[in-house]
Amino acid sequence: MSYNNFKATVWSKYIQLELERKAILADFCNKNFEGQAKHNEMVKILGVGTPTIGDYTGAPIADPETVDDSSVFMKIDQAKYFNFKVDDIDKAQAKPGLMEAILTNTTRAMALKRDSHVAAQAVNAGASSASLKVGTKTEAKAAIDAAILALRENDVEIGMEVVIELPYWVYLLFKDNLTELKTNNDELIKKGIIGMYDNCLIRTSNNLYNDGTDYYAMARTKDAIAFAGGIDKTEAYRPEKSFSDAMKGLNCFGAKVVRPKELYAIKVHK
Repeated sequence: MSYNNFKATVWSKYIQLELERKAILADFCNKNFEGQAKHNEMVKILGVGTPTIGDYTGAPIADPETVDDSSVFMKIDQAKYFNFKVDDIDKAQAKPGLMEAILTNTTRAMALKRDSHVAAQAVNAGASSASLKVGTKTEAKAAIDAAILALRENDVEIGMEVVIELPYWVYLLFKDNLTELKTNNDELIKKGIIGMYDNCLIRTSNNLYNDGTDYYAMARTKDAIAFAGGIDKTEAYRPEKSFSDAMKGLNCFGAKVVRPKELYAIKVHK
């Protein structure tokens, strides 16, 4: 049977790489936990508190304190699958570009699921704006300035990488304030970065969370949201009810706000 020669490892790696490129919201997360994403398992995100800073007077200092453990757990609670068939997997793999094209479309759809899950974490931001009607350049700038101010007041330093992710219609109102990036910077463009403002990267996404009234634009550091995802299984098989080969795969992932003070939600509507 042709599926016996299916290149499971090769295509699994291809899918994973394509997901990394296409899921731009998930890409700007703390991803130190990749490879631990098994469905319904818990990923421990290590964290520690801050020791007390005391005044030294020359007298004996106090006994050493125990620094609090601030670790949190992230559940891998999302499981998405794909399942498609082709006439002959061996023939499909032999045709240049065919399997890549099929899997590119598959991973694009999967990436949207990942990004939607990350975008939904905006409801757990440390702070958020009131519901704002944004219809002018002035209103768009004021909303974004307030988000940056909130992060700076939460000790997000000017040198820390911050991204602001906007609905496209807000970007159109705001774009005259941007510092243009080099148009030939392919790596930045692939990440969806279209400009800078007040030392923050600006991106647009059609996948931001919407609660039925407002879009939740996000201003955040890369450490604000943790994300872990992985391709659990990819395999070929012979469907019982058709004369064809099929391929199926399972992608499990999870996300969690782990530094809420470094995530600000800008709730906007037209």
